[in-house]
Amino acid sequence: MNVYDPHMHIKEVILVGTGGTGAQIARCIARLAYDMGRARLHVPAMCFIDPDTVDDANLGRQLFSYGDLGNNKARVLAARFNAALGLNISAIDQPFDAERHVKHASSTLLIGAVDNELARRELARAHGALWLDTGNHRQSGQIVIGQVLERDVMLQHIDGKDGIYTHLPNAALLFPQLLEPETPSESEQEIRDAGLSCAALVALGEQGLFVNDLVAAIAAQYIWRILYRQPIHTFASFVDGDTLSARSLPVCREELLPYLERQ
Repeated sequence: MNVYDPHMHIKEVILVGTGGTGAQIARCIARLAYDMGRARLHVPAMCFIDPDTVDDANLGRQLFSYGDLGNNKARVLAARFNAALGLNISAIDQPFDAERHVKHASSTLLIGAVDNELARRELARAHGALWLDTGNHRQSGQIVIGQVLERDVMLQHIDGKDGIYTHLPNAALLFPQLLEPETPSESEQEIRDAGLSCAALVALGEQGLFVNDLVAAIAAQYIWRILYRQPIHTFASFVDGDTLSARSLPVCREELLPYLERQ
């Protein structure tokens, strides 16, 4: 079985988006940081980035309480986990800016938990960073890991070497539609026009209550394997809350090439 090894020494972990999926990933990152510190391993700098504040609709679905209302999500979570586990997670209450917020891309694990094309475009601008992207629909979601945006570069590494892949396509190369505006259905457009949040979508039955948790759990396993330098055999995972199933695509030419040929 092939292995993905980007040969990166991760010095910083940046989580962009701390809402439905992002808050759950933030909790997992904090647990990993604590566990690594307890084992006397190198703990990368951790940073949460999100410009949004906590509102009523977030309670119950995301990791926030009544006392958090009106406060910035990233700052709330960083403060909570720092106090609980003695960590030093930083927080930025602004939209993610690749140029300003990623200082050394070649040693950065960038985790995206955003729900719009503009934010993903900015994530894609962090050239060289190892990008773990997450996303979800009503009852399903996907997790993608990679650092290569250029199709030609990826084709040069499509076969790996001796079973080891040092390059994988990132989410923007695998699924370029993620960087384009979605064409919503009539009901979806009504929801958008009403400005409803993820929590409101849950109440209307438009999004599952636990789909974010499913996505975050798989994402956390990828993050664990990266930080603990464990073998990574897959480059994309898909979960389905309706069928209670998960499947991952193995790192190999046969699985990668179809995504690159259709560009």
